[in-house]
Amino acid sequence: MRASIDRATSDDRDRSRELRSSIDRTGYYPEVVGDAVESAVAGEAVVSFFVQHEPTFEHDEVRRHLSVVVLTPTRLVLTHTDEHPGDDLLPEPYTSTSTEAIRLSAVKSVVVTRMVTNPTKGPSRPAEVNLTVGWGGVSRLDLEPAGCADPDCDADHGYTGVLASDDFTLRVSAAADGHDAVAGVLAFAEALSARTHLA
Repeated sequence: MRASIDRATSDDRDRSRELRSSIDRTGYYPEVVGDAVESAVAGEAVVSFFVQHEPTFEHDEVRRHLSVVVLTPTRLVLTHTDEHPGDDLLPEPYTSTSTEAIRLSAVKSVVVTRMVTNPTKGPSRPAEVNLTVGWGGVSRLDLEPAGCADPDCDADHGYTGVLASDDFTLRVSAAADGHDAVAGVLAFAEALSARTHLA
């Protein structure tokens, strides 16, 4: 996997050119991806961004996937691009790009999970980071049978569960993406958290 890194900044300058350079550096259909991202951003300033290029394995073939997350002053923009072999409808190989724009006021949670190795040695750089953003578009319900404290009870207590918002998750690891990419996704998460706090 390869990721392009954005460092959080305290200013609100437009970082559209830096974003386009990061997309171009991946070499993954930059014109197609760049056009989709530009259209979804819709002329707003780019406050922060993160670009992750990763391979996916499908049977005996390697396919590529590109995720671009962009923070504007008012929205979180997600773009995913995949490549596909030809099929019955489109006989030539093709890409599919989906974009989603979420109002920052709609973002309900920004969850950052950091995995740090050898924690007894004191502070160190995370080996892996998972960023999960929830806004209620997709929810996951985890159910399990409910019980009681009586070990001899065989009554049906129904089910208990947790409803979790799990709209978007990005996993970045130092082993696959490099320490700079881990720092980059943390910087993006920090910028997003700051903006959603104000929304």
